[in-house]
Amino acid sequence: MIEDEGAAGRVEGVTYIVDPADPRVDDYRELNSIAVRAEMEVAVKGGEFFMGEGYVPIDRMIDSGHRMRSVLLHPKRLKRFIPTMARPEMAGVPVYVGEQDVIADIVGFNMYRSCLASGFRAAMPTVEDLARSCRRIVVLEALNDDQNVGAIARAARAFGIDGIVISPTCNDPYQRRTVRVSMGEILHMPVARASADDWPRALETLQSNGFHTWAMTPDAEAVDLWDMAVPDRVAVVLGAEGHGLEKATMDASTHRVRIPISANVDSLNVGHAAAVTFAAVARPPRAR
Repeated sequence: MIEDEGAAGRVEGVTYIVDPADPRVDDYRELNSIAVRAEMEVAVKGGEFFMGEGYVPIDRMIDSGHRMRSVLLHPKRLKRFIPTMARPEMAGVPVYVGEQDVIADIVGFNMYRSCLASGFRAAMPTVEDLARSCRRIVVLEALNDDQNVGAIARAARAFGIDGIVISPTCNDPYQRRTVRVSMGEILHMPVARASADDWPRALETLQSNGFHTWAMTPDAEAVDLWDMAVPDRVAVVLGAEGHGLEKATMDASTHRVRIPISANVDSLNVGHAAAVTFAAVARPPRAR
């Protein structure tokens, strides 16, 4: 795919961007502005889109069945990306390459050797859809840290959690940082967002489909995680760090569960707490 030396080593099928104002790379603007990105990613003509960053998350985007819109690379990232360009899913997907200063002007900051891709979002299932099709679910209430959401999604995939329900105020699960921290694993997870009118009643939807809902809390009165029998269907309910779960959410859950930790440690990061809980749910029956 490398053209002759007279073409300055350029690659066939690649479009080289020299003007940061080129509208073909509009998907990649203002990457650090949550407000701007939220408006862009839902208002784009042709449907919502999201951003992936890094070779592995981009591969996960393709593997997950999300349709690609375009790719934007630093020249140093191109050689390793050439095998990905040959995948059938990349047919007709524009690949743009820009020098460091051009990309910095496009994205709004100095992103070192960028490797970015834009993909169309798949339609979200409903909470009822997940309640009928999943056995292990994680429910996230009002999490506002992209990295925590990404870490939880990665741990969920690792321990066999097969669906995610998010509250109306939870961060967008397809934020660029979330996709990156999850290593693209969140793209393989069905995610349902409960509406404001259906929260926390979404937990009742799960329960009516046979789920036990475990509200995770540091409360000393809660049941020790290691004493919990793991039912056939369980939903692990997690709140934002610091504030934790709302009282209404705790009251709507079937169990209050705590992870026993050393008295010398105040608490666990919510991502770590999620991973511990998922591992406990996934452990073999003989170890329960």
